[in-house]
This record gives sequence, structure tokens and C-alpha cells, in this order.
Amino acid sequence: MTEHGLLPEDQDYVGFVRSIERSTGINLADYKEAQMKRRLTTLRNKKGYSTFAAFYEAMMKDKPLFHEFLDRMTINVSEFWRNPNRWEILKEKILPSITEQNPGTLKLWSAACSTGEEPYTLAMILAEKKLLNRARIMATDIDEGALQKAKEGMYLERSLKDVPPQVASRYFTEEGALYRFSDSLKKEIVFQKQNLLTDRFDTGFDLIVCRNVMIYFTEDAKHKLYMKFAASLKPGGFLFVGSTEQIFNPGQYGLESNETFFYRKL
Repeated sequence: MTEHGLLPEDQDYVGFVRSIERSTGINLADYKEAQMKRRLTTLRNKKGYSTFAAFYEAMMKDKPLFHEFLDRMTINVSEFWRNPNRWEILKEKILPSITEQNPGTLKLWSAACSTGEEPYTLAMILAEKKLLNRARIMATDIDEGALQKAKEGMYLERSLKDVPPQVASRYFTEEGALYRFSDSLKKEIVFQKQNLLTDRFDTGFDLIVCRNVMIYFTEDAKHKLYMKFAASLKPGGFLFVGSTEQIFNPGQYGLESNETFFYRKL
């Protein structure tokens, strides 16, 4: 046992968490520990390091390894039109509600956007509803590697499996084994790096989409994020969350449940 009452391997991980926060601003303690530690131990062992201390030293000298760490930490698994019936609700019910109360420029944000499938889905739906020309879409993620892939806009066919065929034919071009997303829609989105837990949020959003991210955070971190998201929405704006991320007491954040997984700011 160490002086802090921790086993050496636990002390090794605690030191790693502190080092990561000190050098990157990312606080791994805000993520569920057992889940995060298991995921990172698998990566560390795969790369041939016996301790987190050695793994950290290697990451600080090897940018591709650091990006692989970020990728593993954030689980960049995404696809277009994920849970299609929810996007249909957005298209047919939420967007009309938003446009009814805001006849001007629509301000939308895809938070933790990963490799771009989510904000591009949003752009396609806005284009189909003839609303893209009056929308400003921001997309953010903590992982620079994921953001770079988003900006490139090249995807495997399996990522498109839920895209309606007529929509896919309009906005994707087949190039070998990959599909290129429409440049005309791509240029409507502003991508930027952001740490949701530590960075300040912009305000005045009509819609914030943050899906399948909260499940990785502790309850305390979730509470802080919901407070920040609610403060960033304009009254009547909507927060769209993932299918496993129901908010059980939305009133504490000044939100009310609307459609399933959509919360409206009071």
C-alpha cells in the first residue's frame, strides 16, 4: 500500500489523471472511473506500456499516440441519422416550433460532434426544410483528430445506413470505398475545439444537440453540464439528448420535457 492508502497500480492511475489535467486541462475524474480506467488500461497494454506513468511520458512525445488516447477516451462512434425517428421528430415538430418563434437567423450547436455525422445530419435536415440559408451551425469537440476527420467529410458506407436514400443521393458522392459529404453544406458549419467541462459556452442558441456523451460523465459533471446548456439556450430553445440520457428532473435546470429526448427552455 502507498502512503495514501492506495495500491501502487491505483496510485499510478491517480498520478496519470493529475498529469493529464495539468498538461491538457482534461479532468478524467469527471468521467466514470471504472469505465474510463478499463478503456485506457486496454489501450496502454496494447501499446506495450506496463504503467500509466510510462504511457503518459510516451503520449507527451508522440502526437498520434495522444490522439489515439483522446479517441479512446471519447469513443468517437457516430453515424448519420442515428436513431432516425428522433431526427424525424426534430424535422417535423421541433424545427417548426423554433422557426415559429424566431423568424430571423437560427443559431444551432452540435456539442461533442465527434467526426461530424451529427452536425452534417442537422445541415441536411435544414437544407431539406429550406432553412439552411438562415441558420448558423457551430460544431465542437475536444478531439482535434475527430474534428479534422469531420472537416474532411469522407465516410464509410456503413455510416450512411440510416440516411434516407433520396437524401444520401443529394448530399454524398461515392469515391472508391468512401463517400464524400457535400462541400456546399460542409461550408455552412463552423468546427472548433472545445472542452465542454471547462470552457465557457456561447449563448442564444435555438437548438443544442448533445447526444450519447453524458453517459460517460459522473452525475456531478452531468449536473454542471445541464446547467451550462440551459444557460446557453434562449427561452423556447431546445436541448436534444441521446436515447439513454433522459433528464429525470428537468425543472431544476429551467427546462421542460417536450418530445422524448427533447427538452425546452422555459
